[in-house]
Amino acid sequence: MSLNLLDEALDGGGGGGGGGRVILIEDCVETSGAFVVHHLLKRSLSNPHSSDVVVFLSFANPFSHYERILRKMGCNLVIQRDNKRLLFFDMLMLKRDKGKKGEDLLLALYGEVQKAVEVLSREGIQHITVIIDDISLMEVDANGSSNLVLDFLHYCHTLTAQFGCSLITLNHEDVYSTVDRPALLLQSEYLADVVIKAEPLATGLAADVHGQLTVVNKGLRLDGSGNSSSRIHNFHFKIKETSVDYFYPGSQLK
Repeated sequence: MSLNLLDEALDGGGGGGGGGRVILIEDCVETSGAFVVHHLLKRSLSNPHSSDVVVFLSFANPFSHYERILRKMGCNLVIQRDNKRLLFFDMLMLKRDKGKKGEDLLLALYGEVQKAVEVLSREGIQHITVIIDDISLMEVDANGSSNLVLDFLHYCHTLTAQFGCSLITLNHEDVYSTVDRPALLLQSEYLADVVIKAEPLATGLAADVHGQLTVVNKGLRLDGSGNSSSRIHNFHFKIKETSVDYFYPGSQLK
């Protein structure tokens, strides 16, 4: 699979696997970052000869939503689920079926995720990716308790260290009304190895450009003193029916 600018920014020249990394996607009302979740989901399942598994925690949309979008992108989630390469937790359905309160739901959910990761690890799965499609809705389910959500994220972070999992999350940067950046955003950025920001263009709307991505890939290079430093990539994107074009500002789309 040929790399695009987003893949190159994620890999950073340090290998394409990305195992054990924490990736945070931040978006805003004007520019949704959901397409990045779709891209990373497909990327995690793209190798048909791999045994890699995705554990997807969906707070925003049902399975049918992602199945429809990924099918247009050339990835059949039904087959991936049937082949046990995709474990999909539909939180909208689980809340209705189990009738649990938000706090109990998140505690039970982490128990399910931990159990799944442990079982997959014992079965010899080389790499497991946990994806959370909307942290802000997780916070709603936790009755507004950001501390409970932070605990959940910290627990998932321990899985990345213990089992070499990757963790991918999406949060909306502008849903908080306070002037100061809330602890949930700050802690999420602190835990992340890679931060992807989806933002509108500074110059406003454009017909051929839907927004810009800034990818901050931490600790990829060594400076003269031997310390790690971050690498920052910035480029534009245009969302199409079955794919997304990524290109540098000022370059021409084909």
